[in-house]
Amino acid sequence: MSYDNTCKYLAETYPADFARWLLASETTDIEVLKTELTLEPIRADSVTFLQLANQILHLEFQTTPQSTRPLDFRMLDYYTRLKRQYWCDIKQVLIFLQPTSSEIAFKTQYVDTNTTHRYRVMRLWEEDPTPLLANPALLPLATLAQTDSPQALLEQVAAAVDMIEETDERQNISACVQVLAGLRFEKSLITQLFSEEIMQESVIYQDILQKGEERGKKKEALELILRLLTRRFGAIEPEVEQQICTLSITQLEDLAEALLDFTSPSDLVNYLANISPLPQVTGDR
Repeated sequence: MSYDNTCKYLAETYPADFARWLLASETTDIEVLKTELTLEPIRADSVTFLQLANQILHLEFQTTPQSTRPLDFRMLDYYTRLKRQYWCDIKQVLIFLQPTSSEIAFKTQYVDTNTTHRYRVMRLWEEDPTPLLANPALLPLATLAQTDSPQALLEQVAAAVDMIEETDERQNISACVQVLAGLRFEKSLITQLFSEEIMQESVIYQDILQKGEERGKKKEALELILRLLTRRFGAIEPEVEQQICTLSITQLEDLAEALLDFTSPSDLVNYLANISPLPQVTGDR
């Protein structure tokens, strides 16, 4: 998840840089859109609206090819939701961060009985690092690019990070570099080239820590509530359990208090029916 959060941070903080890289677009008239899509709530990784071109750039970052729903189908699903909501031209790029021989990393379309949907696929380990090294926003991705000398590439990235003049930006880019470099390099090498203190002071590092703490708290609350419900009513229907799993920490805490007044499973079902769904469904990766 930290790799995902890092890539999302970069794409949302530097949307124009990603548009120039992926679409060869020089426009600066760009708006970062909500990544929550309509219908059953799911969340895309990055959705940017290029206003002058009346075009959306949708990015999905993957560390592995595994996914609850096949990635090619997910790209179609995202496309139809974006099209329904914004009704404009949509460019989609599925970016694989780690080397894989999985067939899905080499597919560029979803094919069904009556549908063919095409999208672009980038395998970072095959990409030339030169354009990535030239842009501070893309330096973290450069650590995963094609090279015959990975350590030399990482040293180039470190030198480029040191040249970033603005302190906050240098800290945040450095943190992103260290997170993504962890997919390819040993921690000892990363710490040799980058200051861990700078990483800890960065916004993205603090955000990753906060999300990790939140996930830990949610897991504990979820496990406790499911145990209490099972003890009180026996086995919980899978659909009901799945809905409980989508609740936020605050909603879980409210449920823990409310279940003291439940007298039957129907009370639980009715209670959940009156809760607004979260804008994100887990388990889609």
